[in-house]
Amino acid sequence: MNTNAPRNFGMPPTAEEMAAVAEEALASIPEVLRRHVRGIAILVEDFAEDAVLQDMEIADPFELLGLYKGVSLDQQSVYDTPHDLNRVYLYRRPLLDVWAAGEDALEDLITNTIIHEIGHHFGLSDDDMERLES
Repeated sequence: MNTNAPRNFGMPPTAEEMAAVAEEALASIPEVLRRHVRGIAILVEDFAEDAVLQDMEIADPFELLGLYKGVSLDQQSVYDTPHDLNRVYLYRRPLLDVWAAGEDALEDLITNTIIHEIGHHFGLSDDDMERLES
């Protein structure tokens, strides 16, 4: 078998198909945690908006796979009135590029990205999650 042969990907999944994979990933989270993520919207877009990339000081839109936007649980108060939905954005084109360049299944990349962004909902920083993963 030629390990240098290109992978056969077929048609790239649509935003709706990627969102369905993300929903399955959320459904696999243990119930004790899942009840805290109910109502979080999952949105799949091709790329992050330019303003988001500028705010995060990211020059290459392919560097951002996902983003949590909302108020993390550690910052919420029972006295707060929600002003907007908590959201997880998945960025389709960067995810597809990582998938095409690597060996991981797309479902695994989407699941890892969703879990990472949900970590932000629980108040974990990127450094916190990196420590937990290692």
